[in-house]
Amino acid sequence: MPIILSQEEVTQLIDAAGNLSQRAMLMTLYSTGMRRSELVRLQVSDIDSQHMVVHVRLGKDSKDRDVPLSSKLLETLREYWRLMKPKDYLFPSRVGRRGPDVPVTPKAVWHACRGAAQRADIRKRVGPHTLRHSYATHLLESGADLRTIQLLLGHADIKHTTVYLHLSQRHLHAVANPPDGLSISDLSSVSGSRKKQTK
Repeated sequence: MPIILSQEEVTQLIDAAGNLSQRAMLMTLYSTGMRRSELVRLQVSDIDSQHMVVHVRLGKDSKDRDVPLSSKLLETLREYWRLMKPKDYLFPSRVGRRGPDVPVTPKAVWHACRGAAQRADIRKRVGPHTLRHSYATHLLESGADLRTIQLLLGHADIKHTTVYLHLSQRHLHAVANPPDGLSISDLSSVSGSRKKQTK
């Protein structure tokens, strides 16, 4: 089963980011459910603050999709943009290493996650995909239906989305247990029961 973080652990992870750029990466991963490969290809023009959506271009199977842009993520991205002034790619490689018009590497995103997890003292194996799994599970727990989650994650088949039913504690405990619906007799009427003896 995929590893997920609680909302408290996600908060700790984001707060433990090494710098504003890494914080923006972690918040984008969690706020959109993007894959790491989608994050590195994200362009400044994909952040649509007018319609409050993020355009995910050429996701898995070369499919595009839109995901909601949270106000908290937008606030972080605006602050990040004021500091870094990215032109094309939202998260470009550092100037002088691979060039200004080249996206950050997927490995750098992985290191941002691992470094934050270590600083936050989170013992689970945390990587970029952990934030995707956490996003989907938290959506489910807050009442989103599986079809909506499938579209937001860009899953071609809903069977890939149903795994989150197994991860959601709210759904696990919300299911009525069949014996609780039976009108069986009280234990005090059962031979050998301690309740019958003490009655």
